[in-house]
Amino acid sequence: MKKLRSDAVRNRERVLRVAYETFATEGLSVPIDEIARRAGVGAGTVYRHFPTKDALFRAIVADQFDQLIARAAELAGAADPGAAFYGYFSRFIQDYVTDQGLMEAFAGSKFDIETAEPERTAEFKKAIGVLLARAQQAGAVRPDVDVADVKALMIGGQAMLNYRGEAGARLIPLLCKALAP
Repeated sequence: MKKLRSDAVRNRERVLRVAYETFATEGLSVPIDEIARRAGVGAGTVYRHFPTKDALFRAIVADQFDQLIARAAELAGAADPGAAFYGYFSRFIQDYVTDQGLMEAFAGSKFDIETAEPERTAEFKKAIGVLLARAQQAGAVRPDVDVADVKALMIGGQAMLNYRGEAGARLIPLLCKALAP
């Protein structure tokens, strides 16, 4: 692969940042031309790096997944597995409640993350699975809960916080209590 010029690298990074912010606040329906305008580049620049909107969103999701996987890996060896699991669970809901694009991706609406990023999706589930298994072994999480349940509760938690606004923050402890033995 040919190495990009420094200005091309900067443009790509700017497009990714603007696209992330735009998709996060407005969802995936924003046209690429509008993202290019907000990034201060031509549409051709965006299309050179990302031939489709799916390719652009996929690059954003890949970066977010990498961050989520790394965060889970950091917590995997925590001295208190219950606190690590519940901290990750709560932070995920809080951090991504205002990220409409990623919430749509996790929920599988408008963008099928399972198909687009199967390896990262598997890594993400595995990382959550490690946190969950350790928390269950420590007696902090019900033994009948699986990774699919946790993912569904994370997505549901985002929707509840989004629906309830500031008052929704009290729902995270309720979700955590539902996971407790």
